[in-house]
Amino acid sequence: MQIRPAVAQDASEMMAIYNPVVLTSTATFDLVPRSLAEQEEWIEDRSGARIVLVAVNEDGRVMGYSALSPYRDRAAYSTTVEDSVYVHDDFQQLGVGKLLLGSLVQTARAHGFHAVMARIVASHEASIALHAQCGFEAVGHEREVGRKFGKWLDVTLMELLL
Repeated sequence: MQIRPAVAQDASEMMAIYNPVVLTSTATFDLVPRSLAEQEEWIEDRSGARIVLVAVNEDGRVMGYSALSPYRDRAAYSTTVEDSVYVHDDFQQLGVGKLLLGSLVQTARAHGFHAVMARIVASHEASIALHAQCGFEAVGHEREVGRKFGKWLDVTLMELLL
């Protein structure tokens, strides 16, 4: 498995990972699947210090991806980023997520960020456990801040200081 920065050519494989999550899961609060153009733009918006990483297997197939995104738009938050990690169903529980998140944390540290935040739907125990394994601590619980599939959803806020 190799971890590398995502390129526009990865967009369709990333959509194949993300869009089913949009349609079937509360792991993302997006309600509408992304188009190819939207996915390419999403990758482009996260170039440089805020980056998208992909895990690819020996055949070059994208197994999963992780990203650093702006945490908030006000200037004082510029040294804080928010992470996201998605792994294709075919590659769950093989260590892909841990490798992606670990690589993302190393990248955030190398780029001079001070804090990485994770906003995780409170019922997503696997993601909360993954973040805890990578040194994140739960620092907050937001009640009923999202609504999807007719249900109110809580969010666990986790943080890693670099």
